[in-house]
Amino acid sequence: MDIASIRRDYQRAELDETHVDRDPHVQFRRWMDEALKSEVDEPTAMALATAGSDGFPSVRMVLLKGIDEQGFSFFTDYRSRKGRELTENPRAEFCIHWKELERQVRVAGTVEKLNVLESARYFASRPLESCLGAWASLQSSILGHRRELEERVEETRRRFGDRVPHPPHWGGFRILPQRIEFWQGRPSRLHDRLCYRKLEGRWDIVRLSP
Repeated sequence: MDIASIRRDYQRAELDETHVDRDPHVQFRRWMDEALKSEVDEPTAMALATAGSDGFPSVRMVLLKGIDEQGFSFFTDYRSRKGRELTENPRAEFCIHWKELERQVRVAGTVEKLNVLESARYFASRPLESCLGAWASLQSSILGHRRELEERVEETRRRFGDRVPHPPHWGGFRILPQRIEFWQGRPSRLHDRLCYRKLEGRWDIVRLSP
C-alpha cells in the first residue's frame, strides 16, 4: 500500500474570527454540542500528551469527562504513567479530532488534581466492572499474563461485592488551559486555525497559518 498517496480534501465548513465566541470554553461547548448532535463516533475521545521529569513525551487516548469555566477534566489511576508524569510535570496538552466534521481542537495548559469529592462522585457513576477494574489493575505496570488480572478482578469482587468504594489511588485531573486552538479543515490544505491565548487573565484570538 502506498500510504503517501492517501489524501482527502476538506470542504464541509469554514472558521472565521467574526463567528466564534470570545470565550473559548463557550466555543468548545458549541463544537462539542455539534459533534454530539452529528453522532460523531467517540466524540469525547482525546489524545492526551504528557512528559515526565526526563522530558520524554508520551501520548494516549483517554475520555474527556468534564468541561467547566475552569477547564477540562479526565480520570485515571494516579499510579499510571500519565498519573506519575502529571505529578512530576503538571503540564499537558490534548487533541480532540472529530473526523466526520473535519475539525480538531488542541488544548494546552497546567494541570491540577480534582478534589476527592469530585473524584468519588464520578467513580460512583461508573459501571460496576469498571469500578472493580480500578482496584484490580495497577495501571501501566508489567503484567505476566492476562489471567493474573482476571484473578485480581474476581478477588476484588469477592472483597467488595457490588458496593465498590472509591480507591485512594484513582481520581481526576483538570487541565487549566493557557492555549486553545480550533482547526477547521479547508480545501487544498489551506485550513482555518484560530488560536485563543490567555494573556494577563484575558483571552486573545489570533489566526495561524495552516
